[in-house]
Amino acid sequence: MTPLGAEIAALIRQNGPISVDRYMALCLGHPIHGYYRTRDPLGAQGDFTTAPEISQMFGELIGAWTAYVHGLMGQPDPLVLVELGPGRGTLMADALRTLRAAIPDVRVAPHLVETSPILRAAQERTLSGTGAIWHAEIETLPLGPAILLANEFFDCLPVRQFERRPTGWHERQVGLGPQGTFVFGLAPEPSAGLDADGPDGALLSVPTVGLAAMRTLAQRFRTSGGALLAIDYGHVRPGFGDTLQAVAGHRFADPLAAPGEADLTHHVDFQALARAASSQGAQVHGPVDQRDFLFALGLRARAERLKTRATDAQSIEIDRAVARLTESGARGMGSLFKVLAVSGPSLGPLPGFPDAGSSAAG
Repeated sequence: MTPLGAEIAALIRQNGPISVDRYMALCLGHPIHGYYRTRDPLGAQGDFTTAPEISQMFGELIGAWTAYVHGLMGQPDPLVLVELGPGRGTLMADALRTLRAAIPDVRVAPHLVETSPILRAAQERTLSGTGAIWHAEIETLPLGPAILLANEFFDCLPVRQFERRPTGWHERQVGLGPQGTFVFGLAPEPSAGLDADGPDGALLSVPTVGLAAMRTLAQRFRTSGGALLAIDYGHVRPGFGDTLQAVAGHRFADPLAAPGEADLTHHVDFQALARAASSQGAQVHGPVDQRDFLFALGLRARAERLKTRATDAQSIEIDRAVARLTESGARGMGSLFKVLAVSGPSLGPLPGFPDAGSSAAG
């Protein structure tokens, strides 16, 4: 058993089974043994690869999007540009380079919300000289209009899970089996306040932490202006099923097998996020497939421009990156990943989205 597993097992023996969201929070954010506290998870030597690490084109297009939205906002000076969960800082670095090329005299203050000391150190190296400022939570971000970027952020925020039984919705918990290993179980009493319809045995995920964060940001946009661009893997239409998953060494793993040693994520419920934003008076754009969003921003043209200065080998890699970022199908990044924007109610149409204010919440 991992060191964190031993701590969680002792906690369960003392106090009883714990909820899935608490288990997830401990696995990812435990101050000593948490997954994001102990390693750089990105790249070939890590556990997964994100879009900014696949190609600079991804961050460059986000930078171009930021420049356009900055204009729609009336060009606030300085521009408060925030990234939530910024990885190694690659996306912010590429976006800043493109933003400054598009608006040479822009004054921009990059802010990064990061809790991992190892990733923060990587970000400090990548963003050296940019004047970047770090935060542990969104509540400490400066007031006023801002543009926030969130690539693969909402998928790793803890979720609660509930299973439908004849007596109602029972919260899914993590306990200990006869052999001392972790097992899923259900709270003996049904949870109050859940009125969703569903067949017996249906599993419902409720992203309580993500919804709270979205409501906070939507309130900010309603009163101060600005926009959030959220890119993540997930679904547009709600449904039942278990999307909690663990990834280690670029392979799927058992979420209960090695606490603290694997990344834990879930499919983002974009409809729920859209409803949370709309409930606070913010405008919702999308979601759209990542493939459609990147093509609408000019991915093909950007790739062709890069290839004019590239070697044959580099041109092949550029084409491979475009294909990977936009691949369709059930497991292709272009279809699996969705893009959602949330903005102040008066900002207007945003690049990459077919209709201003279109909402997954209906």
